[in-house]
Amino acid sequence: MLPPEDTWPVFDYSGLPPYPACMNVTEVLLGGALEEGLRDKPAMHFEDVAWSYGRLIDTVDRIARVLVEDYRLEPGTRVLLRSGNSPMLAACWLAVLKAGGICVASMPLLKTEEIVFILDRVAVRIALCEESLVDDLEKAKSSSATLQRIACFTPTGDGDAELDRAIRKGSGGFAALRTAADDIAIISFTSGPTGHPKATVNCHRDLIAISDCYPKVFTVLPDDVICGSPSMAFTYGLGVFLVYPLRYRASVVYVPRPMPEKVLTAIERHKVTSLYSVPTSYRQLLDAMGDADVSSVRKCSSSGENLQTPLFEAWHQRTGVKLVNGFGATELICTVLSERMSVERIGSTGKAIPGYTMRLVDEQGHPLPQDAAGRLAVRGPTGCRYLDDLEHQRAFVHDGWNVTSDLFVRDGDGYFWYVDRCDDMIVSAGYNISPQEVERALLQHPLVHECAVVGVDDAKRGKVVRACVVLHDSGLASPDTITTLQEFVKHQIAPYKYPREIRFLAELPKTHTGKIQRQKLRNG
Repeated sequence: MLPPEDTWPVFDYSGLPPYPACMNVTEVLLGGALEEGLRDKPAMHFEDVAWSYGRLIDTVDRIARVLVEDYRLEPGTRVLLRSGNSPMLAACWLAVLKAGGICVASMPLLKTEEIVFILDRVAVRIALCEESLVDDLEKAKSSSATLQRIACFTPTGDGDAELDRAIRKGSGGFAALRTAADDIAIISFTSGPTGHPKATVNCHRDLIAISDCYPKVFTVLPDDVICGSPSMAFTYGLGVFLVYPLRYRASVVYVPRPMPEKVLTAIERHKVTSLYSVPTSYRQLLDAMGDADVSSVRKCSSSGENLQTPLFEAWHQRTGVKLVNGFGATELICTVLSERMSVERIGSTGKAIPGYTMRLVDEQGHPLPQDAAGRLAVRGPTGCRYLDDLEHQRAFVHDGWNVTSDLFVRDGDGYFWYVDRCDDMIVSAGYNISPQEVERALLQHPLVHECAVVGVDDAKRGKVVRACVVLHDSGLASPDTITTLQEFVKHQIAPYKYPREIRFLAELPKTHTGKIQRQKLRNG
């Protein structure tokens, strides 16, 4: 089901250490930990429970044995994982790969029809599910053509769910399957705003490569305690909460339902040093912070959507820590473009991380000069391979480059500045208007807490700018406030860019990953 190799991007490993032809990612992430004296070091925290590296390794081996001996997992079997972030989710992920299976992660909030699509799209046969989330999965199983078995677990494996009991009764000492470096390890689904998500695949080598890239920019150290909001069902969360911490022998704190108050509690309880999140979540943390003690936090990574300067400044003023702005894509697994931790150009997305090469191209794929806005094209050790989807494969890969739908400008010093999604650009009366630019202007007004800008159809102008605004004080929503905000924007940016339509909302609709659902704002 992989696309033809002549449609693949060029994979460039020149900046990385040589990888063997055979590698199982679990041997790289966990191998040698016990010999290094880490048996008792905390690997994962979940509320008041801590898993040591020794317990993690033993649990992974026990789950792998159950998968092979009881559930008849064979090499290449697709296994759905459905859970909030937890030690058992991490152990299940590692066990599936150690036994030679393929992990298919899914968001806990997905409903029956969405789950059925994933199950049948990639022919999932086994599902490992957090016990509290099984209802929709059971309904999906009755409609799925491929799913044969569901096994439940509790977040720390200490409960009475089927898999909990099986690993307590079984034995460990499982030898990792000898997989090729380019054997498929994970199937991830893109979180596009409309339509069915696309399935993209990555191999064992890819997962090790990302741990040799982004951590060179945003460091991961053995004494780090890592926390944040992304789900491990998405590649950003998978990297920062599983691959990177284990590779560098750090500890991670899992917050299964990462509401701001729970993340702040985790920071205080476990003296978290490193935060990974998206701008929306950082804004929520600021709102909820109060007198919470976040003094242990030394570094903060922001990805998933563009980081606005007002949020950067507010966070820095409150915490003394700079938000490090980054950009990545599901197809590439990890962050590939990032500011350095010193954040020398506030508002930029930085430069290519080591191992990746960037350029900007026009709609025909031709390279563009500096200061010209173009689509970001990427080459490196990871790249796009859509499963059984030649149309989208050919749309994403051009001349060996992974070409995203994100517009950037590169300045004379090589820094990339985010402009917008090229498919979100608003063309109104012949003018190109960036929603991000209008949002930046609105966010400078003291009444505005949060906003999102979209283009909506208009008989006279083709499209007009609609701003959906959340006010700090909802009681101030009025026609007079609309006029005030419109006049304010006209004075901040070119007047033709002002929002001709403003709608006040109690909150912005967001995806499970915290991204704003702009299509809902267009249709509403």
